[in-house]
Amino acid sequence: MIQNLILGADIGGTHATFALADEAADGQPRILIQREYPSREFQNFAPILQRFLELPEVAPQRGAITASCIAVAGPVKDGASVLTNLGWQVEAAAVAEQFALKRVSLINDFHAAGLGVGELQAGDFVELQAAEADPEAVAVIVGAGTGLGVGIITRDGDRLRVLSSEAGHGDFAPTDELQDRLLVHLRRNYGRVSWERVISGPGLMRIFAFLQDSGFGAPSRQLVAAMKKAGDPAAAITEYGMGKLDPLAVRALDLFIAAYGAFAGNMALNSLARAGVYVAGGIAPRIVSRLKDGHFMRAFTGKGAFTPLLSGIPVKVVMEPKVGLRGALRVAVLSK
Repeated sequence: MIQNLILGADIGGTHATFALADEAADGQPRILIQREYPSREFQNFAPILQRFLELPEVAPQRGAITASCIAVAGPVKDGASVLTNLGWQVEAAAVAEQFALKRVSLINDFHAAGLGVGELQAGDFVELQAAEADPEAVAVIVGAGTGLGVGIITRDGDRLRVLSSEAGHGDFAPTDELQDRLLVHLRRNYGRVSWERVISGPGLMRIFAFLQDSGFGAPSRQLVAAMKKAGDPAAAITEYGMGKLDPLAVRALDLFIAAYGAFAGNMALNSLARAGVYVAGGIAPRIVSRLKDGHFMRAFTGKGAFTPLLSGIPVKVVMEPKVGLRGALRVAVLSK
């Protein structure tokens, strides 16, 4: 049996990823076993953790786990959280007791992603805007997937610290007439409209439906078939929009990217993120070529008198899909 193992988990609205790791000679977590599960196939957190811990290669090692960290897509208070898009209730103390785990930490998923950025290499990023980062300033990480996450990254000496945020649930602010119309459309269904209603996988589908209902055209038969076949219709819209295979999908993706860039620019202004803005989440790596074409950055920097300030902030896409898991493992290492 390997001694002094750590358990990390990153639980999102679509995927739940677990890893068993040890600590390498340089102090970094070294993943030994990793598995990903569809979150919505489980009723709550306990069965999915049980599935991982009962794996034949994990079960014999359970007694050697000395620390665990679970990153969840929801606000965390006093070691407990209700996951925003799943409704699961997770409590660190209850997990520790039920599964006989030591030193269980519970953190927000973008808290974990912000810490995970510090574990990455230059090749794990794609640059959208080159600028000189101020290492003493604040950085921001934003990311759209099933939801819309935000974290504010600061430094304490050589160590990164992350302030959790729920800014993705702030009020959506249109920046042009088309987005004004989108807001009115969404308000009919939801009353209050948050940024996450627009900038997320479900948000892309809402944008697509809005454009269709507003007379901007109808999807091709091929796209309709692809959306019905796909487990995630937003993925089909993304594919057809990226490949310019369907005009309505292209327009939906354009509107999505404009809103995403504006939101990221708002987050940079909110914290004066002169150390940089990191665009993470499941969607950005899949559309990175479109993010690089200038549309995203025009929306990011289009802040009137503050355009020069935002033009001086480095912006990068995080291409490593397990950045949150990396951050969770880092917390587990430090809690040993």
